[in-house]
Amino acid sequence: MKRTLMTAAALCALSLAAGCASLGMDNDAAATPAADAAMPAAAPATAEAASAFVADAEKRLADLSEEAARIQWTRATNITHDTMWLESRINAEFTELQVELANGAARFNDVQVPDDVRRKLNLLRLGIVLPAPNRPGAAGELAEITTRLDSTYATGKFEFKGRQITLDEASILMAESRDPAELKALYEGWRTISPVMAPDYARMVEIANEGSRELGFADTGAMWRAGYDMEPDAFAAETDRLWEQVKPFYENLHCYVRDRLNAKYGDAVQPDTGPIRADLLGNMWSQQWGNIYDVVAPTSGGESSYDLTKLLEGADYDATKMVKTGENFYVSMGLDPLPQTFWERSMITRPRDREVVCHASAWDLDNADDIRIKMCTQVNGDDFYTVHHELGHNFYQRAYKGQPFLFKNGANDGFHEAIGDFVGLSALTPTYLNQIGLLDRVPGESEDIPFLLKMALDKIAFMPFGLMVDRWRWGVFNGETTPAEYNDAWSADMLRYQGLVPPGPRPENAFDPGAKYHIPGNTPYTRYFLAGIYQFQFHRAACKQAGWTGPLHRCSIYGNEEVGRRFNTMLEMGQSRPWPEAMQAFTGERGNDASAITDYFAPLNVWLTEQNRGKDCGWGA
Repeated sequence: MKRTLMTAAALCALSLAAGCASLGMDNDAAATPAADAAMPAAAPATAEAASAFVADAEKRLADLSEEAARIQWTRATNITHDTMWLESRINAEFTELQVELANGAARFNDVQVPDDVRRKLNLLRLGIVLPAPNRPGAAGELAEITTRLDSTYATGKFEFKGRQITLDEASILMAESRDPAELKALYEGWRTISPVMAPDYARMVEIANEGSRELGFADTGAMWRAGYDMEPDAFAAETDRLWEQVKPFYENLHCYVRDRLNAKYGDAVQPDTGPIRADLLGNMWSQQWGNIYDVVAPTSGGESSYDLTKLLEGADYDATKMVKTGENFYVSMGLDPLPQTFWERSMITRPRDREVVCHASAWDLDNADDIRIKMCTQVNGDDFYTVHHELGHNFYQRAYKGQPFLFKNGANDGFHEAIGDFVGLSALTPTYLNQIGLLDRVPGESEDIPFLLKMALDKIAFMPFGLMVDRWRWGVFNGETTPAEYNDAWSADMLRYQGLVPPGPRPENAFDPGAKYHIPGNTPYTRYFLAGIYQFQFHRAACKQAGWTGPLHRCSIYGNEEVGRRFNTMLEMGQSRPWPEAMQAFTGERGNDASAITDYFAPLNVWLTEQNRGKDCGWGA
């Protein structure tokens, strides 16, 4: 399951976080006078005025960011009418400030300014996830909608076998059940929480598009794509290029998994040709398939001698021990330990006395040292990985705390997600599990195929989903997909990119996109697709720096301080330079390259090709 970053500077100044897509307050009368006072319309657009404007913008954003982040934290860890009200007010206030500053920054588009000032002006203009138009009431309405969408998701429950269950409970059942009827009921049951979101979502799109056009973009999707140091159309083409690098391997994996599901359930449930039934894959959104490893495990090519969840349970791990183990990985690379306040203020397990947003996230509340995670941690292999991932956000946040406010962020949003995923590649290796005492010995090469298959079921199965979520939203934002077509378009994208279909016909009022956190939470999703590329680039480069000469999938950089030094150099840059420069600082490469994925999984791809010999691969979409 993909996670979310919450950082005070990025979250509030650039609105990168779910649930904070528009930070502000319902204060319509104050918006226009504030803008006029900050930058009179008649003021000359000079380089000196641009520098002064940026300095003032950073101060104003920094002054409000901590308050906003703390309100966000309070609502996320205690969902009540009152905390939702507080969040909605601060959301509207921040949205109005963001829109004011974005419009102010646009005044200097044709003025020659120093490079760092130009970058900050661009970040002000490009960084708003959902811009409200500059008219009375717009920011307040947008804030109310986004808060309501997020809370509807967070508190969602549905009836299953005579009782109301949460997403957490449904996800566990989905991972463990092998009863097709039960899986269908869980898949469809969770999606009953989202139809009520559809009218709000459509209205939100209208408001955000109006705001995006005021900022000079064709629509909100175009504005999102402009935030990667390249033109929007060029960025879309780049993601297409990267997907084409990965797609043949995904199709190989899809073909193998479909065949194993057919062997398990028979033609009536899962035919041996065409798309895969989405509810059979062990995950509520079919984005990662590792939970069905028992169904698709190799009948030849070796067996795995351990189960990470059982290793953790056997070693008496609890939630706190899992987080401390994750912290120790980063410390072993020469990074400083987490502050004591992290342990005092984080939410590491689910409270029993209140509603919370359980979706795992990493937080920076003061742009300095008040960093935290929020998780409903369970002792299992998935959360062991997630802990290492979330802490990557926290160590990144602390590394760039010395940067100016607008540069306190990842080189791009994909970088922020990739940092923890990169460490996670080492954290899941038998080499690392042996290093920290969970395994007595490192298994031999005979276990490579099972290990790589488990990794591919999560890492490679995710890639088309990581691409399709925003492809759907881009179509919504640009009007190609109307509200009446929301669900049909989502199902069409599932088929096109993932080769999957729902377990049965969807109701006329279905709004399946809303059943995925990042849609009502308004978190751009292409970052996760990019992270899927970057993490393997980082891993290949780090293993080379460490002098590793064995198979890439067996490399662990745990304890390597030289790699840690170069890694931290990249982290400290924050968003101060274009992402290719940050990439080069650590890897020596300036571009995106998915070949590291094929290098990592090379033995598995050969094995899959042999297993699929004679099969009718593909799904005809």
